[in-house]
Amino acid sequence: MNYMNRSIIIAVIITTISFGCQKKDYFTDTGKHTPNFQGNVYEYLQAKPQMFDSLVKVIRIAGMENVFKNEKITFFAPADSSITLIMRALNLYLDSRGQRRVTSLTQIKPEVWRRQLSRYLFKGARSMNDYPQLDPGNLSAYPGQIYSSYQGDIMNIGVIYNDAGGVKYAGYRQLIISFIPSVSAPRDYNSWYPAIVASVNVAPTNGYVHVLNYQYHFFGFGIIQFIEDVIDKGIVY
Repeated sequence: MNYMNRSIIIAVIITTISFGCQKKDYFTDTGKHTPNFQGNVYEYLQAKPQMFDSLVKVIRIAGMENVFKNEKITFFAPADSSITLIMRALNLYLDSRGQRRVTSLTQIKPEVWRRQLSRYLFKGARSMNDYPQLDPGNLSAYPGQIYSSYQGDIMNIGVIYNDAGGVKYAGYRQLIISFIPSVSAPRDYNSWYPAIVASVNVAPTNGYVHVLNYQYHFFGFGIIQFIEDVIDKGIVY
């Protein structure tokens, strides 16, 4: 994708953010949700259609239902609003190119959804207590930890300890997951695409779900990369 196209995407992003998110549910800072759920991760997401209806559809389109039902996993769940935002950005980009809009999630090929969805998914079950401290202002001491996502993208996950009453690191904790676009510069914090977790340690029978803050998070983390992926793979009309 050339420089001109990237400039168009950046303008699209600004326009999309200005519209804001319409959903007004869930937490805006880190908290604990009901810890146990008597069902697998897929069933938990199905049980929350007000938050995850579109997400469940994406899982089905990607052909990953069995992963969410049967494997031991940790999932950083993005709300439906993040899918709405990325689809809006994609369509604004298509408008700028004089191309037809995408009106259904099924028009985007399964391999695109699978790749983007896998950035939120990890093998094995990890609660917030299993992740190390992250301090973006002092990465040499508290760098979080780099993990490989389900399909091999490089992600950083860590817990930020906020200050309280003038005491450093004594405040509430926030779990943060970040997509790292450059394997050659994994410690360049300014290049990361972070997402804050709103609710931690939901515990279905086959792992953990950490629900992301819905505000201004675009599905897939990297907006330009998502649009490029869709354009490169092609859209089904």
